Amino acid sequence: MLIVETIARIRREHFIKGKTIKEIARDLKVSRNTVRKVLRSGKTLFEYERSIQPRPKLGRWAAELDELLAANAAKSAREQLTLIRIFEELRGRGYDGGYDAVRRYARRWSKERGQSTAAAYVPLSFAAGEAYQFDWSHEIVLLNGVTAIVKVAHVRLCHSRMLFVRAYPRETQEMVFDAHDRAFALFRVPAAAASTTT
Repeated sequence: MLIVETIARIRREHFIKGKTIKEIARDLKVSRNTVRKVLRSGKTLFEYERSIQPRPKLGRWAAELDELLAANAAKSAREQLTLIRIFEELRGRGYDGGYDAVRRYARRWSKERGQSTAAAYVPLSFAAGEAYQFDWSHEIVLLNGVTAIVKVAHVRLCHSRMLFVRAYPRETQEMVFDAHDRAFALFRVPAAAASTTT
């Protein structure tokens, strides 16, 4: 891939300094065909991308590599092998190609697998009164002209997202019970029927 600076320099060397294509190719260490292509077009970006990636040595080992990658992905994070270990396992089975081919194949395999798993999104939903969230926060307030820190209980129903907030001077067990009792009275939900989600 040619960067913009190289393209600009090729054009400067030819059109301003009057250098030949052969001299520019030699000085910048690019092929003459590349220099010609830059000079004949107005493009500022030249990229080469293979439409088909030849894998002469890896081709017949692709099925076994797929199997190794799938088995490795199914393991827990602590037990997963590194890519170099998978490469060594493949070499032990008779593969005589290089590591780079395996690495490129594994990257493409992971990318395709990641896209397929991302498509299977299941939204989180709750039935009415099935679950709620409870949490504390510390807030600074002004009470009778005096700055004070209070503990604020937050109770939110997961289905309707209805919110209850109540401030307390401290964070004690009695205040937790009081916050729940008052929230359920407001929501008109029996306290025994709700399950906590944190």
